[in-house]
This record gives sequence, C-alpha cells and structure tokens, in this order.
Amino acid sequence: MQELHSPLQAQLVQWLVQPGDTVAAGDVLLILEAMKMEHEIRAPQAGRIGELFYAAGESVVEGDLLLNWERLAHAAQGLEAKNTLNPEVQPASVQGLRADLQKLQQRQAYTLDASRPEAMAKRHAQGMRSARENIADLCDAGSFIEYGALAVAAQRSRRTQEDLEQNTPADGMVTGIGAVNGKRVVVMAYDATVLAGTQGMRNHQKTDHMLGLALQNKLPVVLFAEGGGGRPGDVDMPIVAGLHVATFASFARLNGQVPVVGIAAGRCFAGNAALLGCSDVVIATRASNIGMGGPAMVEGGGLGVFKPEQIGPSSVQHANGVIDILVDDEAAAVAAVRHYLSMFQGATASFTAPPAEALREVVPENRLRVYDARTAMEGIADTGSLLMLRTGFGLGIHTALARIEGRPVGLLANNPQHLGGAIDADAADKAARFMQLCNAHGLPLVSLVDTPGFMVGPDTEATAQVRHVSRMFIAAAHLRVPYLSVVLRKGYGLGAMAMTAGGFHSPLFTVAWPTGEFGAMGLEGAVRLGFRKELEAVPEGPEREALYQQLVARQYENGSAIAMAATLEIDAVIDPAQTRTWLVAGLQSGQVGPLPGAAIDTW
Repeated sequence: MQELHSPLQAQLVQWLVQPGDTVAAGDVLLILEAMKMEHEIRAPQAGRIGELFYAAGESVVEGDLLLNWERLAHAAQGLEAKNTLNPEVQPASVQGLRADLQKLQQRQAYTLDASRPEAMAKRHAQGMRSARENIADLCDAGSFIEYGALAVAAQRSRRTQEDLEQNTPADGMVTGIGAVNGKRVVVMAYDATVLAGTQGMRNHQKTDHMLGLALQNKLPVVLFAEGGGGRPGDVDMPIVAGLHVATFASFARLNGQVPVVGIAAGRCFAGNAALLGCSDVVIATRASNIGMGGPAMVEGGGLGVFKPEQIGPSSVQHANGVIDILVDDEAAAVAAVRHYLSMFQGATASFTAPPAEALREVVPENRLRVYDARTAMEGIADTGSLLMLRTGFGLGIHTALARIEGRPVGLLANNPQHLGGAIDADAADKAARFMQLCNAHGLPLVSLVDTPGFMVGPDTEATAQVRHVSRMFIAAAHLRVPYLSVVLRKGYGLGAMAMTAGGFHSPLFTVAWPTGEFGAMGLEGAVRLGFRKELEAVPEGPEREALYQQLVARQYENGSAIAMAATLEIDAVIDPAQTRTWLVAGLQSGQVGPLPGAAIDTW
C-alpha cells in the first residue's frame, strides 16, 4: 500500500473520497485548512483508496499519515472518485463560466461601446468615431491593455451605482498601454460620449498614474483630447476648486523626456485644451475647435455669447501655429500619429531612395525665379517618409520629419515663395522650436538654406523681431545632435548664419549647390549701399542701370559657391545629385550627445 502524508499543519475540513473509491491522478482527495486558507490535497497517481486515518474536523501536523492507497495502472472509466462530480471543482468547459468571471464580464460589458448603442449611433451620425474605435485603429491589433476600465464618476452621493456603471463607464476616459508600430506607447482618450469628455476626479487619477508610468518607463504618450474641461458634478469628495490636481504638472513634466502627441477632433476646450497645448505636436481635424474656454466660460466671463464652432476653429488654430498637422478626419489623424511616432522609434532597414538627378532641376537657372523648396525636401527624403509640420504657420520656413536611408531626421528649409525666403518672427519661432523638438528626441537636423537674411523694416520690428529671430541662435547653441547644412541658393547675412546653427562652421558640414550665392547682405542691397557714390556719379537712366547690373554680376561672382569654397568658408560645392550621399556620410559621422534635460517650448 502507498501512503499519503500531510504536507502541513492544518485542520482536516472535508474528505472527498471514501475507502474503496477509485481515483485518477490529480483528483482531489481531501481539503485541509491552515491560516484560514483551504488546501486541496490531490492524488499523485491513479489508485484505489484504502483506510482514512483522520476524521473531518480533526487537526493534523506536518507528516501525519492521512490515508493509504493501492496504486493502479489507470483509473477505470465509470469508477472515478465522487469528487470529480463536485461542481466546486469542475472545469469551466464542463459547467460553464464560473460565477466570478461571469460577474467580471457583466461589469466589463458596461465599458464597451456596444452597451450604449444610442450614444454610438449619435456619434457615428456626426461622422466621428468613439474613443475605443480610435484606440483600436491606433494600436497594433490585440496589443492594447486597459488601465482603470472599471472606474466610474465620483458621484455616488447623487447617483446610484447602477446608473454610474451604465452611464459613466471608465469615468469618461480610456487609458492604457498599447503597441504602435511594434513599440509600446501610453494611450489616453477622453470619451466625448460620457459626460462630454470632461475631466473628473477619477479620470484625473487615471491620467496621473499613466503619466507616471510613461515618465518612469520612457514611453511615448498619445492623448485624444476632445472634451469640455473640468467637471463640476463630482461631489464625492469635499473639494472647493480642485486646483490641487497634479495632472497638468505631470503632463508638462514629460516635455523633452518622451514624445507626446495630442489629437483634437470635435470640441476641445479648457483643461482638455491645456493638456493638448503641452504636447510636442498637435494633430487636429478640420472640424475641430480648440480653445482655453468653451461657450459657457466665455459667456460667464461677460465676453459675449458664442456657439462652440465659433471658438478656435481649425482655420484659425492652424494659421496661428497651434495645430501642427491638419487632417480631414479621425482616421487621417490616427495615420498621422503612427507616422509621427515612427520617427522616434529608430531606423528602418528598408527604404526607397528618390531619383538623385531630380535635385539638379530644383533651383531655376534664373537666380530671381522662385521655386518650391519642398521639392528639395522630397528629393532628399526616402520616398513616402516626409511628414510636414506646422504648415499653416511661419510660412517662411518649412519644417518636416523624414528619413534618409531609413534614419529619422528633422528637415528645415527656407521658403523662397514667402518674402523671398526672408526669416520673419513667426518663421524664426517655428524653426527654433523645431530644433528643440529634434534635439530633445535625438534626431539629427538637416538645413536647406536659401535666405536673403532676417526680415527688416519698421513693420517687422513691431513684431518683436529682434527677440524672435534670436531664438534660432539660442536653440542652435544647445544642440546635442548632428547638424548638416546645404545651401541651395542664397546664403546671406545673419539669417543664413541662423539657418546653419549659428555660423557656417558650426554644422558637421556646410556645403552648397553650384547655384549658391553668398554675402554679408543681399547682393542688390550691398551694391546700392557699397557703390552709392559710383552709381550717383553716372546719370540716372540706362547707363546707371547698366553699371548697377555690372556691379551686381561682379558681386555675384565674388560671392559664388566656388569662391566661398576656395576661401574655406564652406566645406564643399557639390552636385545636387550627390546631396543624399553627403547627408548619409554626415549622419554616419555625427554623434548624438547626452540629453541635458532640454525642454521644448510650447510655442
């Protein structure tokens, strides 16, 4: 006979077998209780039960003989021990889902869109998606795990539990961690179908927890920010104003530490907009409205009565620089998020290079003819990788994220189609912040230079031009990433220096296309000032114009790219078709320095 001994000191609660019973390996034989916890004692092998040495209710110590049994090759069918029919130990496949799982699934069902068909129908009728639909589209299939799904609004003192579970699921905010392009990301989405996407006590707690995880684990954050700001109806806590919440400080603390993306669709007001504005990049739909106060707050402040669509429409917020990427709908917004985040997820092994020879035709032979500098950006970037940022603001400088042979970079380019490429206050702000963005997240910068310098004149100085354009020098002075400069045509004055990280020798290299022309100021202005006496000595008319053109041509020759390279003021003059080759070599040569805790201005 085989013996079965007690594995611990305990009280014998229940025998599930009797002498003579046949049991299979793994069948439960008896229940022991120790420290208020029940322990199942199972048959180590198939056998027939012999004598039981203790009765239910008696105490045993470790090592006591509980029963003996006869080993069998196998348990005969139909002779299994009685305990195999005990519903308490039946597998779910036999009995159905166990009660605790049923309760959980019933509770979880309230959090799903399917539990609120009327709200979903209304949302879809507006041409919009639910918070969960956006998250499902953003995250790789099956990768999203939700935190805090069972939270409800802090309104138990004024509403029933059933009401809260059914009508305030997740307290109006879906939060969790999912994978985007195979990399983990914190995702948070205010649910506009639940209490208008307002910020309640519980969803503030959820947000704070997720932001802490993002900072601790260096995870990017994506925020779907649609909603109406603070919620006055949460009354479970004796709070007067709620100005002690840490959410805004926690969100801002991510600045410069991890990529942060904000998305606005529908109406995004007050506290929701404040979080949106702390994001590195704001992606918004054309139907969106963004404002620091909604209609109720505006009216309450005595500032007039307005409809929601009159406050911060996308046409205004795109032109003033609040919106970085303007898209048609939420599907396009999610696609833009995935594209943007990919730039901070490392290099890709596969890429398609654009035709190199096409760059030879970007800059017209006529030096006075404008062109679209975005063509040069497209000709340098891997096909399909270019993502333009802040296209409605600071039109004098284009900014974009792109890849060059699979490696993410930031691209800046002067825009000859706006003020001839002169840099005004808005363009300088745009460029300086873009440098900060790339610097914080370790992206090398490539600058395509074609500028007559900083914009000047009384009207320009009224915009605080001196302070704004100087931001470019300050931002460049704090760069830790490689900076590569290519002069496409005009490289004049302080503006050209600002586009080359403070001076032509500051970048890892400064090269020029054959169309490059250089000077301390624009050629025409230099001739009029430097040769004023000579020009005034010639009668006004064709003769003076001929002398002027002759002097301009001489200055152009003196300031040509070849002349600049001969005096080592630039590093080389290159065939435009060789631009990617130079940039790849520069990217391979440059090193990204340690992060000194740099911040990215909200502006």
